[in-house]
Amino acid sequence: MEWRGRRGSRNIEDRRGQGRGRGTAAGGIGGVGLIAVLVIGYFLGIDVTPLLNDTGAPNTAPQELTAADQAAGQFVSVTLADTEDVWDKVFDEQLGRRYDPATLVLFKGVTQSPCGGASGATGPFYCPADQKAYLDTDFFVTLEKRLGAKGDFAAAYVVAHEIGHHVQNELGILGKANAARQSASAADSNAISVRIELQADCLSGIWAREAARTFGSIDRADLEEAVNAARKIGDDTLQSAAGQRPMPHTFTHGTSEQRSRWFLIGLKSGKLAQCDTFSSNDL
Repeated sequence: MEWRGRRGSRNIEDRRGQGRGRGTAAGGIGGVGLIAVLVIGYFLGIDVTPLLNDTGAPNTAPQELTAADQAAGQFVSVTLADTEDVWDKVFDEQLGRRYDPATLVLFKGVTQSPCGGASGATGPFYCPADQKAYLDTDFFVTLEKRLGAKGDFAAAYVVAHEIGHHVQNELGILGKANAARQSASAADSNAISVRIELQADCLSGIWAREAARTFGSIDRADLEEAVNAARKIGDDTLQSAAGQRPMPHTFTHGTSEQRSRWFLIGLKSGKLAQCDTFSSNDL
């Protein structure tokens, strides 16, 4: 993915120079155990910060940004700008309306959101209350080294997926789905969550299609990286990696096959109407 020297977004809120808020020592968990804990936390919606913290003591010292941090921030800014251009076009052409972009918050370690605390353990997420996506760029290292999803376009897919949730919010889908989850059983709530996440995967596929056409910065190998990333973060694959037997009733994001397939549906069609996971009888 060719991103250096290209336009970045103004809708970045960089909190990485601020203090972490709490200590983040790994509390005696190491090796495979640490990987398993992080995998569960990143993708199954569990905040494992208490398991990673040593004492929970405050640590408010400003964080120095490394060269890698700076590069990651620039990369995210360019990717976010691409999502803005793409969704401006898609909303205009397919809906005849204006797209209102999200803000993306970069942080290191821990920060706060109206949807709760954000940490490296909770992973990237979108908060509809303030229409912001939250991302610790250290997650890209985990994505590549611990989950086997290599390449900068795999990282771009993560950004595009979270912005996909903002698109859902703009369309009024996310609010209705989350309201339905509130009155549903645990299993039914998880099933609704899967449809939310698979739709965001499909929307990220639309973004990838339009970005490739509009900017010429994406090639076939990049798209394969995104499909691979979608496969690596399916609930079944992650539960297996954490030493668990996959339990479909606990899935919140979809299987590896489902995630990659819905990304490809968006990529091949480019149509919002094709991303209606809520009406589909075949996820």
